[in-house]
Amino acid sequence: MTTIRIAGVPEHFNLPWHLAIENGDFKKEAIDLQWTDVPEGTGKMCQMLRDGSTDIAIILTEGIVKDITVGNPSKIVQVYVETPLIWGIHVAAQSKYENLAQLEGTKAAISRIGSGSQLMAYVNAGNQKWDANSLSFEIVNTIDGAVTALTEGTADYFMWERFMTQPLVDKGIFRRIADCPTPWPCFVVAVREEILNQNPEIITKILEVINSNTLNFKLLPNIIKKLAVRFHQKEEDLEKWLALTEWSQNQLSENVLNNVQNQLLELGIIDKKSTFAEIVKYIEGLFDIADKELDSDKRYLIQFFNKGKVKENLEEAY
Repeated sequence: MTTIRIAGVPEHFNLPWHLAIENGDFKKEAIDLQWTDVPEGTGKMCQMLRDGSTDIAIILTEGIVKDITVGNPSKIVQVYVETPLIWGIHVAAQSKYENLAQLEGTKAAISRIGSGSQLMAYVNAGNQKWDANSLSFEIVNTIDGAVTALTEGTADYFMWERFMTQPLVDKGIFRRIADCPTPWPCFVVAVREEILNQNPEIITKILEVINSNTLNFKLLPNIIKKLAVRFHQKEEDLEKWLALTEWSQNQLSENVLNNVQNQLLELGIIDKKSTFAEIVKYIEGLFDIADKELDSDKRYLIQFFNKGKVKENLEEAY
């Protein structure tokens, strides 16, 4: 049995990993996959990859791309979630701020330096034509820390995945004033190079197992109820989220990587671009799994589900 450590945020995107672990799918392949929840998010997981306290991270695309360009000894081996992450922009419920324009020059709560919440504050500033040099930050570590910071006024706004923060909006703790979707696939699988070099066949097997699970995830019986119980969210919110979310079984393309790096460079988040080979590791023979694993009936059902729901939920989400 080979032990591999993996880290990810405690969010609904990662339920396929938990179900696969609970069902013994990895142990059937002689892999002891040990999951660690990281509520602090991408900045913390970048640190864990650097210091060797995790072997794999399910991590925000922009965060790991930025960190690899400045020396993180890891590689992206595939896209995990193909669709954008919808970042909600939140203020305290009693805040004086009523619209996005009023937040220019105010302080953003972020989980840590280099986190997705910080990087997306720069992306949002770019979208709004704000001066990125005027951004200031309050480090809050977790969502609970953000609640405290916004409530006590040590920060003015907080960006986080809009469906995970929906319960705080429903309870009247946060008020969401805008959304900011990422202009790229939101989550990728990153692996330390040492592990890739030592156990390439193990990494391939892990990806094959999770890809089989994500292909069928939307078709699982009572999946909405399972999500609602685990993540304490309303079923109607989860139906919207599921319709907007597509998992991937494919490698990060060179075009997408160029788009990510170009925008990070334009925003001053990175000083230079890295090559595709410096950031991405191609695993031979892995990415034909969709054709091998998903029969035509299941593919039709997924397409039917998406076509019937995505437009409706996009309109409601924005």
